[in-house]
Amino acid sequence: MRSYPRINIHLDTITENTRQMVTACAAHGVTPAGVTKLACALPEVGNAILAGGITLLADSRLSNLKKLQPLRAQTLLLRLPALSEVEEVVQFADISLNSERVTLQALSEAARALGKRHQVIVMHDLGDLREGGFYEEETLSLCREATRLPGIELVGLGTNLACYGGVEPTTANQNQLLALARQVEKENGLHLSYISGASSAGLGLMMRHELPAGINQLRLGASLLMGIGLNDDPVPHTRQDTFQLEAEIIEIKVKPSVPVNSTALDAFGNKPEFVDRGLRRRALCAIGKQDVDIHELMPVDNQIIIVGGSSDHLILDIDDCEQHYEIGSTVKFNLSYGAVLQCMTSEYVYKHMI
Repeated sequence: MRSYPRINIHLDTITENTRQMVTACAAHGVTPAGVTKLACALPEVGNAILAGGITLLADSRLSNLKKLQPLRAQTLLLRLPALSEVEEVVQFADISLNSERVTLQALSEAARALGKRHQVIVMHDLGDLREGGFYEEETLSLCREATRLPGIELVGLGTNLACYGGVEPTTANQNQLLALARQVEKENGLHLSYISGASSAGLGLMMRHELPAGINQLRLGASLLMGIGLNDDPVPHTRQDTFQLEAEIIEIKVKPSVPVNSTALDAFGNKPEFVDRGLRRRALCAIGKQDVDIHELMPVDNQIIIVGGSSDHLILDIDDCEQHYEIGSTVKFNLSYGAVLQCMTSEYVYKHMI
């Protein structure tokens, strides 16, 4: 039985994208982590990434890492641990990113209680202004703390770029991270396994041979799952057609383009505006704003016009379409990164593995 609306997920494309990225990264001394958060850590997607040659799976949510446990892969928690979840962090994540002393201390206590050793990567802020200490001495101090805590092993230094502040990974800021990592190693008499420079946003820098030698980890999600990097640009040798939304038509009527006597706000508190195209053939699809931002949908049939929608309905103008649509027909849409994330998160969108 077909279930709609559904998001079609091409697992073989994910595996091939991963294989291409593993090969490209290896040529530059980089071992990537595979980020599963876009796909809500569906085990099938995790397996597709592992099949492409990645051995470390990363996610922002602890609940997602729990889903990946049956895969028996090494796991990395990308979002800073909350104090309320430190015991589960130690239990379900082999490595976590950290920036707070009190959290490291709590992880140490949890690790000792569970008889485990938990690995940590300390985060340093290079100007994007999300997580990590902004001042070098702050980061150096936290690294010293990590090395003295029982049950904790300092294994890396990392940074996040281009996710919040739009700061692009550059040779200069990556060299800054590398220099700080070498200082951490010298001060504490250790070798850091991971110098984690960026996400998929750093791939362009790497492929231009401008990523400093010594930056040995990139946290790759969008490039593996959608074939995109910085500014959503396509990554060379990858495919961008991994995900496609399919919605079913539940009504087709000829109606005016402009509502009659529209004076009220819509259901989302906005004053709607309309383009008068006269009488048009319109289709209602069984998906709405509760599932996805309809402005992030791109109909595969470029003769379809997205008119608007409500929480449960998508309204399409199909008057110009050469393709014949009827009740029960489905309409396919390509998706932005944000739209994929919303569809994967919505429990009302069926996930169809191909």
